[in-house]
Amino acid sequence: MRFQEAYAGWQDKRLTQQDAGQLLGVSERTFRRQIGRFEADGMQGLVDLRMSQVSSRRAPVDEVLGLQRLYGADYAGWNVKHFHTCYARDHTGTRSYSWVKNVLQEAKLVVRSKARGKHRKKRERKPLAGMMVHQDASTHEWVPEQIWDLVVTLDDATSEHTSMFFCTQEGTDSSFHGIGQTIARHGMFCSLYTDRGSHYFHTPQGGDPVDKSHLTQVGRALKQLGIEHIAAYSPEARGRSERAFDTHQGRLPKELAKAGITDMDAANRYLEQVYMPNHNAEFALPAAQAGSAFVPCIGVRLPDILCTQFERTVGNDNCVSFEGRTLQIPASHTRAHYVKTRVRVHRYVDGTLALFHGPRKLAVYDAQGQPIVEELKQAA
Repeated sequence: MRFQEAYAGWQDKRLTQQDAGQLLGVSERTFRRQIGRFEADGMQGLVDLRMSQVSSRRAPVDEVLGLQRLYGADYAGWNVKHFHTCYARDHTGTRSYSWVKNVLQEAKLVVRSKARGKHRKKRERKPLAGMMVHQDASTHEWVPEQIWDLVVTLDDATSEHTSMFFCTQEGTDSSFHGIGQTIARHGMFCSLYTDRGSHYFHTPQGGDPVDKSHLTQVGRALKQLGIEHIAAYSPEARGRSERAFDTHQGRLPKELAKAGITDMDAANRYLEQVYMPNHNAEFALPAAQAGSAFVPCIGVRLPDILCTQFERTVGNDNCVSFEGRTLQIPASHTRAHYVKTRVRVHRYVDGTLALFHGPRKLAVYDAQGQPIVEELKQAA
């Protein structure tokens, strides 16, 4: 009816073709095409034949039902992106992500997500791998009835995960472990970007800037290594790692359940051998510039830097008191005694201890403070 009105107005010369096209919401050229079809075939010529034709690219019904059965049987609750990855990798699926998503949403197997708000300001990635490394942790029920912390270290330029592991609770030792794995695998990096947790920074008063003159154990170790420590002042500032954890919380519990994993040691092996390589293969990006800012770590014994360090004074019996333990300094041909000497206690991430006088290691102890004889022989 609207076309007939526009056509009559054009015939009576009340409307130009451009005016008639605007009335119908089409271009002047489209209106001329419609005139030709109308004059040749009448109103039937204006019917869009595409509405009555089946697309030659439409998937067979059996394929659609098979996809729905596969998702409902083995992957119920998985997000579509994660399922599509396994569908293409493990089931030789050839359909696009959008097609898979639409099929699952139309079958009400997957709930449509609300549209996300636009990101107001994007911080550009560093141009070279190794210029900035993020470290963060997420507490989640990764395995039913088990609340663990997942500690992730990732590169800013590429989003490659350089370290992933579960622990009971994040803290100084977990931070050292992630930094140590990253340096051992890739080399020394330029800066570490973290939140303002108490194991990373001292904050004199809530809401105030961090105190960079009063270093934590992590801050002291980074300063020794020459790595800049940068504090994030909002969750949005850590958007890159926050988005990574959204992905892990959606995927990792389901993969662990599918693999039948229920204990932390097995979960960490799965992270190292399966999940992290697959995640990096799918999500890691090439850096904007060729090359790398990672540099080899030469002449540095990382365990003696990436550990907690405490100063103590040696007693009259050549013993050091440390957290309820008595650490006996063994006799040495290089010095008669260490009475009243200031020494340094190193506590490593595995719980073992060591005593240092300056750069010289005096003794090594197990977590209970008992001397480790093999190490004593090497240190003598």
